[in-house]
Amino acid sequence: MPRRNERQESSRSGRDNKRPLGIPAYEDKLVQSALAKILNAIYEQDFVECSFGFRPKRGCHDALKLLDKILNKGYIKYVVDTDIRGFFDSVDHKWMMKFIEHRIEDINLRRLITRLLKAGIIEAGLKYDTPQGTPQGGVCSPILANIYLHYVIDLWFEEIVRKRCKGMAYMVRYADDSIFCFQYREDAVKFYKELMKRLGKFNLEVAQEKTKIIELKKDTQKKDNDKGSRDKGEESFDFLGFTHYIGKSKDGRMRMKRKTSKKKYKASLLRCKEWIRNNRTMPIRKFMKVFKSKIQGHCNYYGITDNRKAVGDFIYECRKLLYKRLNRRSQKKSFNWDKFELFLKKYSLPKVKTHVRIFDLGIGSSYLM
Repeated sequence: MPRRNERQESSRSGRDNKRPLGIPAYEDKLVQSALAKILNAIYEQDFVECSFGFRPKRGCHDALKLLDKILNKGYIKYVVDTDIRGFFDSVDHKWMMKFIEHRIEDINLRRLITRLLKAGIIEAGLKYDTPQGTPQGGVCSPILANIYLHYVIDLWFEEIVRKRCKGMAYMVRYADDSIFCFQYREDAVKFYKELMKRLGKFNLEVAQEKTKIIELKKDTQKKDNDKGSRDKGEESFDFLGFTHYIGKSKDGRMRMKRKTSKKKYKASLLRCKEWIRNNRTMPIRKFMKVFKSKIQGHCNYYGITDNRKAVGDFIYECRKLLYKRLNRRSQKKSFNWDKFELFLKKYSLPKVKTHVRIFDLGIGSSYLM
């Protein structure tokens, strides 16, 4: 059955282009849910340890823990930060079905997957075919994307690239976001060139303006207290909403640290501001309950090792937005800052806390052995 279509701004492109968001009918969701369970049961044992996107009991924090362990190894000096342009819209259906045929012999199940991919979308009463890509918003899309990238990138990197490298090489992938780590620059440069050829073979394209080779400079003498160096593009990169940069630990050693990326920080504050504006007439008790839960959700994700300052700044900015909103309840200012502090004693906001310790490596630890 064709899916209804909405337009959603692409989060992976700096341009103002839009991409279709497929919304399956209720019956389709039931079928896709059952199909996703079957595919997960089949492929979970095949997926590599460094893959984390949309897999059972594996989340973003697990990927960050493994990446931290890799980057803080003394011999990892170069990172290839990659970005696949419009991945979910560019998945080649023929290649997808070839990959599926490796593990699934049931013709009926393969036919069901083909119908899912080619169901099409309906926009303004008109049906459009989907000759490529996986449906945005489809229940099966995450597992299908993982299968595609498992054969295109994961196995290729593990079985071919790593064996050809002169030094150590690792990767961490979450859905279509991948970070590749190398000991030697020549390995990183060679991989970068081969990656573009490899993706082109499977109808994918690297966003060259977002894909780069970063040198990790861990020289303690050169970067003693240089706080400005944290934001230099050639020495830092973004992954899963965090900017990774070289900083000094409490014991004086230089190591990889993380903070909320500027893009995600501004986007979170904007969403908070819009929510306050759209719900300003809500009863204050209910308003504060929902408002607190939204801030807590941000803190639960971004409250990781080394990121207390960014989380604290976010909570403070949200307090300022709340103070401004409460003062617009009438023509005169309702609160001064002292009264606002008393108000927050009754309706307290979350406090800065480290919810996730990145150094606690669990899932993926065998990958480093």
